[in-house]
Amino acid sequence: MTTKNTPRYIPALRFGFLTGIYDPLVKLTTREAHHKNLLIETAGISPGSRVLDLGCGTGTLAIMIKQRVPDAEVFGLDGDPKALEIARKKIADAGVQASLTEAMSYDPPFEPGSFDRVVSSLLFHHLTTENKLRTLDSSRRLLKPGGEIHILDWGRPHNIFMRLAFLVERLLDGFESTADSVTGRFPSLMEDAGFLSVTEPHRLKTMLGSLSIYSATSPATSA
Repeated sequence: MTTKNTPRYIPALRFGFLTGIYDPLVKLTTREAHHKNLLIETAGISPGSRVLDLGCGTGTLAIMIKQRVPDAEVFGLDGDPKALEIARKKIADAGVQASLTEAMSYDPPFEPGSFDRVVSSLLFHHLTTENKLRTLDSSRRLLKPGGEIHILDWGRPHNIFMRLAFLVERLLDGFESTADSVTGRFPSLMEDAGFLSVTEPHRLKTMLGSLSIYSATSPATSA
């Protein structure tokens, strides 16, 4: 039941009945395996690391991390129960272990300093600017001192053609929540949330626009 004080969860493709086609659509339009492997490489996950896949959706990234670094402890968090149901089946079918939790990205039920890495794929463009900042702030607190966050999401378009291609995504996910992507504002939001050494190591072209990987570190001392 949704009350006036409870945010309504909006699925990844805006409408719940489309959740079942999310995986094939992402594979078709974004070269998903290549881009997520690049995200994992950028994150530099070591055996024994505790990793949070923030906005894990149907579990693809969590599975890829476990397959690449079997000794990492992988946790997934998402607010969409339908996506998590798909993720649990995919994780079981893949024969890997990952712990999944249903919660909103800006209200994670984990203790501060719980993780060495926070990774995220295609979550932040769904959030308002306020909730982007809330999510980034909570992510910083979840990281151990000196821990790292690595985010794959829509970024500033390479050119007019990428800007036009991104219109499809903006129509689906909303012009307000995607505005920070188009303007390239996301790195400054990460700095506003207290992250250090914010970089954009990769920018990638897709059928639906420009994707960016953003990386940053948490302060060496807890805040």
